[in-house]
Amino acid sequence: MRRLVAQTRLHPSDLVLPMFVIEAAESRPIASMPGVLQHSLDSLRRAATEAAEAGVGGLMLFGVPEIRDATGTGATDPNGILNVATAAVAAEVGDAVVVQTDLCLDEFTDHGHCGVLDAAGRVDNDATLERYAEMGLAQARAGSALLGLSGMMDGQVAAVRDALDAQGHTDVAILAYAAKYASAFYGPFREAVDSQLTGDRRSYQLDPANRREGGREADLDVAEGADVVMVKPALSYLDVLADVAATSPVPVWAYQVSGEYAMVEAAAANGWLDRDRTIAETVLSIKRAGADAVLTYWAVELADRLTRGQLPGTDPR
Repeated sequence: MRRLVAQTRLHPSDLVLPMFVIEAAESRPIASMPGVLQHSLDSLRRAATEAAEAGVGGLMLFGVPEIRDATGTGATDPNGILNVATAAVAAEVGDAVVVQTDLCLDEFTDHGHCGVLDAAGRVDNDATLERYAEMGLAQARAGSALLGLSGMMDGQVAAVRDALDAQGHTDVAILAYAAKYASAFYGPFREAVDSQLTGDRRSYQLDPANRREGGREADLDVAEGADVVMVKPALSYLDVLADVAATSPVPVWAYQVSGEYAMVEAAAANGWLDRDRTIAETVLSIKRAGADAVLTYWAVELADRLTRGQLPGTDPR
């Protein structure tokens, strides 16, 4: 009866798996994210195939280069790790899942910010847009079907859309990280991408105190041509997610970020939470709040459970 009257349902295709790839022959575990790896190219291919066979909807790729510089030149190098990995994954599973790429400079800069800096050390919004346009073209040429614009620069969607269209990449979609908050929950991600950041990103990410601003940012990105808009993080911003989902004319996604993942895994490892039920409940709550798809590091595990017919909601006992 509970299953029959459930108002919110998950499907494997609602899930997107974030994946990290490094320039190394062997994959490496991420200490703060148990079960998540920095993949080598070989292990990335294998994991991508596993995810596709589980039925997940997409894969979001993050590149972790060995060499960084002030303008993140590795992000636009056709032989850079992210572009090489994109081509490899697109060739491996591009017909089965939506291959997606993170479009941001933070992994590639030696200062760790999401854009290039001016002479005073501040992020230069307009100069960064030029780099984003170049990145978009590089990723499209590598085979990305959807570009995840996560840098939160003003005008980034329009800049990348114009660049793609001018070069004939009209079928490459844009996922705008529209309401991305300056959150403490990104901590483990910094380890995952070996972030070089000192300081913070509050000058371009949103203030956690501001609810209406998230909706405003989503509206602006839709007006610029975004195909999908994102709220990030998910669990601490379900109100913003519900607001955006109530009015958005395009699909709305949410990112269950590294800190959310790490908290559940740590609590479960200490016996404080029922791990399987907590995972399912958190992702279901994001879907219930209005997300059409959820980026989560548990995507493959959840997809397998869903395929086996295990209910993702509350224990029916």
